[in-house]
Amino acid sequence: MRSFRLRLILALIAGITVVSVASTYFEMLARKHVLRHELEVRTGWLGTRLQPYAEQALTGGMTPEIAALATELRSHQEALGLAIFDAHGKLVASDGPSDIIGSLLPGPIKVAVKHGTNSSLFSHTGDQQWLEEAIPLHVNGRPAGAIVMLEDASYIRSEAGLVWLQTFWRIAASVVLIVCVTFLMVRWFLMRPISRLAERLRLLRMGHPADGIDHRVEDLNLFTPLAREMKTITETLAKARAAAAAEASLREAGENVWTAERLTVHVRERIGSSRIFVVSNREPYMHMRQGRETVCVVPPSGLVTAIEPVLRACDGVWVALGSGSEDKDNVDQNDRLRVPPDDPRYTLRRVWLSAEEEAGYYDGFANEGLWPLCHIAHTRPIFRASDWKTYQRVNQKFAQAVLQEMEDSQNPIVFVQDYHFALLPRIIKAARPDAHVAIFWHIPWPNPEAFGICPWQAELLEGLLGADLIGFHIPLHCNNFLDTVDRVLESRTDREHTTARRHGHTTTIRPYPVSVDIDPAGTRRDPGGKSRDELLRELGARAEVLILGVDRMDYTKGIVERLMAFERLLEEHPYHRERVTMVQVAAPSRTRIPSYVDLRRNVEAMTERINSRFGTPAWRPVILIQRQCNHEEVTTWYRAADACLVTSLHDGMNLVAKEYLASREDGDGVLILSKFTGAAVELRDALIVNPYDVDGVAETIHRALEMPTAERRMRMQRMRRHVMEHNVYRWAASVLGDLRELHIDVLENVTGGRAEPQLVHSKDEPHRKWA
Repeated sequence: MRSFRLRLILALIAGITVVSVASTYFEMLARKHVLRHELEVRTGWLGTRLQPYAEQALTGGMTPEIAALATELRSHQEALGLAIFDAHGKLVASDGPSDIIGSLLPGPIKVAVKHGTNSSLFSHTGDQQWLEEAIPLHVNGRPAGAIVMLEDASYIRSEAGLVWLQTFWRIAASVVLIVCVTFLMVRWFLMRPISRLAERLRLLRMGHPADGIDHRVEDLNLFTPLAREMKTITETLAKARAAAAAEASLREAGENVWTAERLTVHVRERIGSSRIFVVSNREPYMHMRQGRETVCVVPPSGLVTAIEPVLRACDGVWVALGSGSEDKDNVDQNDRLRVPPDDPRYTLRRVWLSAEEEAGYYDGFANEGLWPLCHIAHTRPIFRASDWKTYQRVNQKFAQAVLQEMEDSQNPIVFVQDYHFALLPRIIKAARPDAHVAIFWHIPWPNPEAFGICPWQAELLEGLLGADLIGFHIPLHCNNFLDTVDRVLESRTDREHTTARRHGHTTTIRPYPVSVDIDPAGTRRDPGGKSRDELLRELGARAEVLILGVDRMDYTKGIVERLMAFERLLEEHPYHRERVTMVQVAAPSRTRIPSYVDLRRNVEAMTERINSRFGTPAWRPVILIQRQCNHEEVTTWYRAADACLVTSLHDGMNLVAKEYLASREDGDGVLILSKFTGAAVELRDALIVNPYDVDGVAETIHRALEMPTAERRMRMQRMRRHVMEHNVYRWAASVLGDLRELHIDVLENVTGGRAEPQLVHSKDEPHRKWA
């Protein structure tokens, strides 16, 4: 610390001295220029006064006139003398120091005689300085010579010396003052904040809980990059310690729970030198404009939670659509970006689509065609030939991007996400037979009759069967897929091993129930979360009991049916009026599609009807929040809700149900769950309902609100245990582990050829029970 202070003092002294000397030097030059100019003006003015007398003296005998001129000149305090020269530059007469007059240069005299104008020159000998001012003389209108005025200029040097002396004292005073101020600034604005930060890190190192440590960095706002990095380090240390504590707790309890750290180690051990390539429509990081700044945000997605540890472990690549407003300005020449921004571990490759391509591929074929086709929600699918062509073109574009990224990789692993890329597996497999390709279908797969509506069902199945592994949420969807393949294509399906063989390639179909991340030890809980009363007060409402719905504004989520059931509850059980409030978080979704616009209007109208029918000045039955809430906001609502309503008309899984369970560290709350969700297959302790049965849902809500505390807690404990043991990390490990271990061998025998996948699981692989 002393060495730092000494170096700081020396640097300040050197800096102040250099700046002061430089500024003084230029100040002195400017001052000398002003003084010289003033002297020249005064001397020229005096010479002009004496000029007629000098001309008269030059014409006459000169001696008395010269003496008179000298006397006149000496009345001027800086005057040294004068000299008169003829037109040839010969000294005619003089009065003054002979050594100076003898050393006069002829230049000014010649200029004055030749051009008829004043000419001046500063000269010096030793310590003496003077000004030579030559004024032309005329006799009878013709140049006759020049009078040279000699003025003392030594005082200009004295002025310069005085300036330097003043500068010395100013430098000394500045050094003392600035060093004192700097010491105070270093002490108050640098050393104190750094000491506080060091104390925070020391407390973390000693094992104090992160929640009890002040993580604010406002006192380091002069060093914003350092402050942000220190905050990241602090948070990382806290997370690492929490993860270690959770792992130790799980080992002590004999639990076999998958964590991000365990998934990372699992991937490193199993994939060897292979790289993993993930393809999805939504990107894990997007750059958006907020005011004048560009920020990198993480879209709400459980997929990012599951896949990121995998990609970090093997420096993988995530290929996704660039949809942020500032995405194009934050990639290199190959459309790549290293992520996460604060700790780059893998590559994000962005693919660009035109507005027409996005409208045809995403809004059109994917969400007006495949989405309602696979969700039996009684919304008519719309299929257009132009949308299908765009869907094919976009799948080809994404496939080219993936193949470019895979060029230098041996035996790559490709993990394709969802119904946006049904054609991608076949394209990639045809170009890279050595690639292990899996696709996970996040939405339901309908029965063959329903899927038969699609005009291009054969092409979609061909694309999917290019994968080595196809994952669905539940066995029912696997069976529906195999039934569809049997109905549409000439292929060989094996129900025992759930495989389909076509064109010499065998595809394995497996159920992998996707899940969420749950904190088994409760170490990540935010103690500063708002209470139910605080949340409702911010919305201008109050309630004793809170029922919550969290969904996208989508017709498959049963929001309208949910509102109808809540209305029926208030009709049949008036006791709940002015006591129970339903909060529906409905994030806007696919707002360019007419069916979604109609749904929003319907939900708003029904909300207004219920509120006008049952509401009072002090109570609002339904609160509709139509905006995108971040994960922290939604989690706060989960923790405040007495019951969570999930009434999807058809869903592949529905992670809202599992997110609600994961958020309830208090072990309380009731989950009301639609029988048409994949989650209903796993969460048997939820209150299962048919969302089309409005009366039945209303009675189930009443039952949930009247359920004894012991029963609520027992059900919640069992469901949380299931989600903990079957979390999102186990899902990722299951899919990628099966894909890596899947070897296809063609075995020929007398009864005919048969090919089946050989799945090999080690004892550490996650176990599954096939329904």
